[in-house]
Amino acid sequence: MTALLRYQTDLLLRSQRWLPPVILYAAFLGVCVQSGQPVLDSLGYTAAALLPVAAWLVRICVTAEPPAARACVAAARGPARAHLACLLTALLAAVLLGVAATVVVTLISAPAGNGHRVHVPPPRALAAGLPATLACALLGAAVGALTNPPVLRSTGRAVPAMLLGALLALVLAGSPAQAAVSGLVTGSQTGRAPLPLLPLAGAALLTAAAFAAAARLSARRSP
Repeated sequence: MTALLRYQTDLLLRSQRWLPPVILYAAFLGVCVQSGQPVLDSLGYTAAALLPVAAWLVRICVTAEPPAARACVAAARGPARAHLACLLTALLAAVLLGVAATVVVTLISAPAGNGHRVHVPPPRALAAGLPATLACALLGAAVGALTNPPVLRSTGRAVPAMLLGALLALVLAGSPAQAAVSGLVTGSQTGRAPLPLLPLAGAALLTAAAFAAAARLSARRSP
């Protein structure tokens, strides 16, 4: 699996297809997150915006190889392992991007709650923001795994389904991402920085199930 991850990472970096989602993420944060804003509100924006980016990165990774190259890798390592390597590479890229953004946003934001009435120490804010960011990265990767090949092969179906899935994951009550982000927003109002460990655990379980299902389906549909 290590060799497959290195191969997929190199493929992702060389393709430069990661540039549009990363640039869009940076542009969104540049508009919505300003220096001196309450830190927990800013971290909520940072985590929420990462979810569709993670889904987009999954699509990039699972569609990056030409069919002949993908068939060769699947024949050598097995289609399920080859597809799982694509998903893990995208997830790792989303996590690294999200962690970097979370640290930067924590440093430039005001260590205060909404209205600047309550002090929020940056270490506590970072400890709350990182699990929320990871939960959104995980759930975004799960959405990407379930709305792209081999689950949905048609681009006309996959892309709208991916966008709709990312939106629902952010707004539906009970979603781990919605719980993590709303916890940060609520914490900004009260001055408390809750640790969204339960949403993180839920997102991890959902992502593991989505990855397993997609990998199994890849093996079944492999020629």
